[in-house]
Amino acid sequence: MVVEIVAGFVVLVLLVLFVAYVVNIYNQLVSLRERVDQAKQNIDVLLKQRQDELTKLIDAAKEFMEQEERVLTQLTEAREQAERADSPAEQAQADQQIRQAMMNFEARAEAYPELRSQENMMQFQKRISDIESQIADRRELYNEAVTQLNTRIDQFPYVILANQFGFEERELFEATAAEKADVDVGAAFDDA
Repeated sequence: MVVEIVAGFVVLVLLVLFVAYVVNIYNQLVSLRERVDQAKQNIDVLLKQRQDELTKLIDAAKEFMEQEERVLTQLTEAREQAERADSPAEQAQADQQIRQAMMNFEARAEAYPELRSQENMMQFQKRISDIESQIADRRELYNEAVTQLNTRIDQFPYVILANQFGFEERELFEATAAEKADVDVGAAFDDA
């Protein structure tokens, strides 16, 4: 009888340990998933800030560059495409268009000394540049979080629970070929 009680107790302890282990694995996967979601939201916050700054920049530039409608239209369209971007790939494409539009804008601004000298314009351009740098940093953190989640989902024994509980791999942010290419600043000035 004592052996049966001890055996029952050992089985109960093993069952509790197994459940605790499963709960721990599940909680780790949830934590990684939430970290990826938070990293994505942090990027979205900066993208929204950039959109706000671009709107202010465009409004300030309109006062001085009415005849440069094409440059402002390009910048506005790029900003609107960025607002519609959902996936990392779409965001990368929109970012490339914004960068190109900003290069064209800055090249055009060089032709207007009164615009260049406007303190607001310079502040907006600096702010957008700062935000671009922050976006790059946040994307790096996002990719790190996604890599950790995707790796954990594929590891044993996590893969078993990940499949059972519906954890799925996330898409990494990848720069477009145009973003990876060297920037020809001279051509941007020539286009202006």
